[in-house]
Amino acid sequence: MASNFVKELEWRGMLHDAMPGTEEYLMEGMQSAYVGIDPTADSLHIGHLVGVMMLRHFQLAGHKPYALVGGATGMIGDPSGKSAERNLLDEATLRHNQEALKAQLARFLDFESDAQNAAVLVNNYDWMKDFSFLDFIRDVGKHITVNYMMAKDSVKKRLSAEAKEGMSFTEFTYQLVQGYDFLHLYRTYNCTLQMGGSDQWGNITTGTELIRRIGGGKGYALTCPLITKADGSKFGKTESGNVWLDADRTSPYKFYQYWLNTSDTDAEKYIKIFTFLTKEEIEDLVAQHSEAPHLRLLQKKLAEEITVMVHSQEDFDNAVKASEILFGKSTSQDLKGLNEKTFLDVFEGVPQAEIPMSSLDNGLDMIGALSAQTGFLGSNGEARRELKQNSISVNKEKVKEDYVIGREDLINGKFVLLQRGKKNYFVLKLAE
Repeated sequence: MASNFVKELEWRGMLHDAMPGTEEYLMEGMQSAYVGIDPTADSLHIGHLVGVMMLRHFQLAGHKPYALVGGATGMIGDPSGKSAERNLLDEATLRHNQEALKAQLARFLDFESDAQNAAVLVNNYDWMKDFSFLDFIRDVGKHITVNYMMAKDSVKKRLSAEAKEGMSFTEFTYQLVQGYDFLHLYRTYNCTLQMGGSDQWGNITTGTELIRRIGGGKGYALTCPLITKADGSKFGKTESGNVWLDADRTSPYKFYQYWLNTSDTDAEKYIKIFTFLTKEEIEDLVAQHSEAPHLRLLQKKLAEEITVMVHSQEDFDNAVKASEILFGKSTSQDLKGLNEKTFLDVFEGVPQAEIPMSSLDNGLDMIGALSAQTGFLGSNGEARRELKQNSISVNKEKVKEDYVIGREDLINGKFVLLQRGKKNYFVLKLAE
């Protein structure tokens, strides 16, 4: 017996709208649903995660999830929520992106087991690539009127007076192509439910209409709210762009920091959406957090759960260690344990100086390291004063004026971290 998927989404704040009868239909037994994923990059970002979490909850409730990579639709561009057309991709790029996305999705969905409800990855390019234009407008286009298509909010917005770009015919037909995907999955896999963000409602219901008119059956639609931040800024964005699931695009440290730095309001909302903690566990955490907000228990738990899920326990542990480095609770060994990317992420924005590696041949004296060769401190005199006051550290360890920096002090074979007091950092980069 399937558990109640709709009720699960409801208490988590993940349900925006559902077609009448969806909840009852899903309680009848195992059903199949899909979510479309845009393959314009070879990594998901956290904006995709809501749809992925919906698929995971769907699978946990005993149903069969389909992840649809939009190879064909990725070549067109979806007008929903966009003010301009997207770049079009070639087939080789789309195939590469599909494989990369599947590897990430496998951290959430069970594709490999022989369970009846194992997840399936499909690509709409596979069934759209041989569809001729004439066949499409004859077999699909004639069933949906232009009036019906024009009534969709996504189309209205792009045709409104404020939208300077207008809308190409390519984008206008997008809802027909997405609608056909639903019809194809309905016919091929008996997939009867499409899920997505609330901005996809128009496209999804075009699919249910095609299933009714051409397939002679019934399709269902369910959407989740678009995720927002309490301060009005865009969810999933930082100054440097998207927060990606790929460790090469967004390091586990930066990923962890994104969640750790959420506001109390957002953390309470996100922990329901982006973790699999139970209702009781979350209520308990919220109560503890409200008693001592300064401990940031909600943010810490949220950051832990999602970093381990997307990356690994080891990546999470390293991210915590890296975070502690800035607050003085670490040793030179901790520093040397950081990989180069994490080290640079932790000390992003910290002043740097590059000096030749040959400076270490006979050892680099502290006055040279602090002032003469690097400019970290204003003068040799200031450097001597700070050293006498015991306020200078090399790689988090206090040093005196007689200390000499050698190759054994290098972090990742090229960096040395200097520090004055608790908060003034300086990175020496040694170049060959």
